Amino acid sequence: MAFHEIRFPANLSFGSVGGPERRTEIVALTNGHEERRTPWAHSRRRYDAGLGLRSLDDVAALIAFFEARAGQMHGFRWKDWADCKSCAPSGTVSFQDQEIGTGDGVRREFALRKAYASGPARYWRPVTKPVEGTVLAGIGNVERRAGVDFSVDTASGVIRFAGPPEAGAVVTAGFEFDVPVRFDTDRIAVSVASFQAGDLPQVPVVEVRL
Repeated sequence: MAFHEIRFPANLSFGSVGGPERRTEIVALTNGHEERRTPWAHSRRRYDAGLGLRSLDDVAALIAFFEARAGQMHGFRWKDWADCKSCAPSGTVSFQDQEIGTGDGVRREFALRKAYASGPARYWRPVTKPVEGTVLAGIGNVERRAGVDFSVDTASGVIRFAGPPEAGAVVTAGFEFDVPVRFDTDRIAVSVASFQAGDLPQVPVVEVRL
């Protein structure tokens, strides 16, 4: 699938509405009980880019970005302002934010991920689009140097260490990240009069699997 490693203008995504969605299939049994299951291992995000538009110049920037992506054809990066760090939104990224694996003395590559925990349940979200220059990493509570001790593939979210972490050593990372998305429409309808009156166009954006 074609994907452009470019971020949707962050000033336009600020103010947008969106978040994760799940798909759950529910079957009601004759005894009144339910059976529930989901075909999705991971949630998917949806957003409305139209709500972040504040001027006609913003509309022009949106249309230019839409045309350059050929509508739904090419994916792109999206900054989710409510969930774009390995730590809390108000926090500062640390190399100890997320546990991404345990060394075995052989493996050198580790995929970035983020944990969402509540009570006894925990969900690990794959992070495939880290922001360049923001990734920190550590082995056994010791921070490592980017570009020397490890490198990052910002197109896949994989960290590669210069040498394999020793067996039993916990590998951690901190980062900022984007969501891989595409437009969920092949049409944008804008009226200057209605826009100036406060009627914003709907521009749906949906997360893609990579």
